[in-house]
Amino acid sequence: MDLTVEHAYKVGRFLGWYYGQKTPGERCRVVIGKDTRRSSYMFEYSLVSGLTASGADVFLLHVTTTPSVSYVVRTEGFHCGIMISASHNPYYDNGIKVINERGEKLEESVITKIEQYLDGEMEEIPLAKRDAIGRTVDFAAGRNRYIGYLISIATRSFKNMKVALDCANGSASAIAKNVFDALGAQTFVMNNEPNGLNINTDCGSTHIEYLQKFVVEQGCDAGFAYDGDADRCIAVDSEGNVVDGDRILYICGKYMKEQGSLFSNTVVTTIMSNFGLYKAFDREGISYEKTAVGDKYVYENMAATGNCLGGEQSGHIIFSKHATTGDGILTSLKVMEVVLEKKQSLAKLASEVEIYPQVLKNVRVKDKNAAQEDEKVQEEVRRVTEALGTDGRILLRSSGTEPVVRVMVEAADMETCEKYVDQVIAVMKDQAFAFNTKRLIVMYMKNCCRGAICFPVISVIQEPGKGEMD
Repeated sequence: MDLTVEHAYKVGRFLGWYYGQKTPGERCRVVIGKDTRRSSYMFEYSLVSGLTASGADVFLLHVTTTPSVSYVVRTEGFHCGIMISASHNPYYDNGIKVINERGEKLEESVITKIEQYLDGEMEEIPLAKRDAIGRTVDFAAGRNRYIGYLISIATRSFKNMKVALDCANGSASAIAKNVFDALGAQTFVMNNEPNGLNINTDCGSTHIEYLQKFVVEQGCDAGFAYDGDADRCIAVDSEGNVVDGDRILYICGKYMKEQGSLFSNTVVTTIMSNFGLYKAFDREGISYEKTAVGDKYVYENMAATGNCLGGEQSGHIIFSKHATTGDGILTSLKVMEVVLEKKQSLAKLASEVEIYPQVLKNVRVKDKNAAQEDEKVQEEVRRVTEALGTDGRILLRSSGTEPVVRVMVEAADMETCEKYVDQVIAVMKDQAFAFNTKRLIVMYMKNCCRGAICFPVISVIQEPGKGEMD
């Protein structure tokens, strides 16, 4: 649904009432942070109105990061936290992220109740009256405490290190440079002048090419790019090579194993992590678990198993010793720790992972579950798996939002990837699951970088159309 100020007001009304009911006799306390989008201020005021009308006291962190809200909730005894952000999306999008009293993403059961209230399926919530009405408190001090916490995590001074930071004109603009400056780095910052309209626009972790160029031009030892709410981080080495979430997991996982701090000798990944990462883990004797795509599922695994390191290729990295969410600035500090402690360049550390070429084709189907589970389709998948052996993998995954099955193959070369993906799609078509289609090809470069081999990832969206697929 399209988020409106009325929705925000009602979310505030519900959360103030819900957490107030959970702690009878105690004033409900909620902390709010926001990113730099123009609409974030509007939604903040609406949420505050709803929360205070339900009797909650609201503490404002102002412009800050998603992980800082989580940290403040955990350490300051708040009943819940709210982050107003649409993460890496354009400025005209926005959203409300709710964090529970443990600093974790809100439980699905509570989300369902919020939806029921928004849909008018619950009785109206009573308004607070007289001295029961909530108040609003400026809590910029909470953000400053988070900055201090980040600084305390570093194991060494960053003196004589030249570091570039791409703040995506978002939440990191108010925090990242302060942290690196305090640790002694020579800090070069780009995209840290938000105006409400430029968040994530040709900058940040989704447009890493600009940081690649900047790092090389400035002669930096490393660069780090964040997204709009700074819960993800993509790195760049001194040669301009991209160090994505998979490589960061490897670098930090190997170091933590050497230090004896990698619980169960296991790293949590998603099913979309590159095959090359798993080959590198196997070589180093590091175990791994695979979850569904989404940092939510990564954290759920970590919380259930005690695993202390997990994340996604996109740069959502969770260090459970320090945080309950992905934290882009924390991730950059942990990468710097490995560089300094091992006295090796980021380029050298990242070079130990060979990223495999990948072809991904999104096939629009009539029934995604039936298409994926069909006996003949599965038989073809087994044949491809046997043919690839230990030198690649095939993955079928249904879209969560569209009638689409994603067919992905990673192998030693692009030709092999393309061949096996097409074989599986042909079976889907023969079984009448896939539409007769026209082909729309979107090509982009995976790990595009200076002085390195670039492997294209081909995404093919099968759209309904006349004639055969070309």
